[in-house]
Amino acid sequence: MGEELIPQRGNYKKLLSYQKTDVIFQLTYYFCHTYLQRGDRTVDQMIQAARSGKQNIVEGCMASATSAKTELKLLNVAKASLHELREDFEDYLKTREHRQWEEGSAELDAMRRIGREHNDGEYFMQLAQSRPPETIANMTIVLLKQADYLLHKQIQRLSEDFVKEGGFSERMMRMRKKNRGY
Repeated sequence: MGEELIPQRGNYKKLLSYQKTDVIFQLTYYFCHTYLQRGDRTVDQMIQAARSGKQNIVEGCMASATSAKTELKLLNVAKASLHELREDFEDYLKTREHRQWEEGSAELDAMRRIGREHNDGEYFMQLAQSRPPETIANMTIVLLKQADYLLHKQIQRLSEDFVKEGGFSERMMRMRKKNRGY
């Protein structure tokens, strides 16, 4: 079968970046509503940043068939939102004089492994419900770093694909030329 003008794209729910950001959203929502004060502006900002990280992946993937530029832009917005959220979790730890897991610590290494092995919210929510807030904040920071890496790789791959294959306009031109026999 030939090239499609508007190809069907894969299911965004299968993307590891989406799965990871869905877990981050759930953890952030739980954390904010459980450990931060009602009416604290940070609650809304953190939840919105977590939501934005996830939803921009969805929107970018849905726009991908007709606009590589929009997809790349939205994935980068997702990265930016997740960086903002990571800063909020790091601020939480600093302002309450809690330790952020340092490079080489047993906790960081264990969470990195868990983050690589699991991507379902239910698993992480069970962990979170039995941990103190500083542990949940650290867990989420690790997941945020993993999501950032996944998004970086995704953006890099999409950029390379665009350079090789072009985008929607180039696809339209190829199809028109082929249809005309050029």
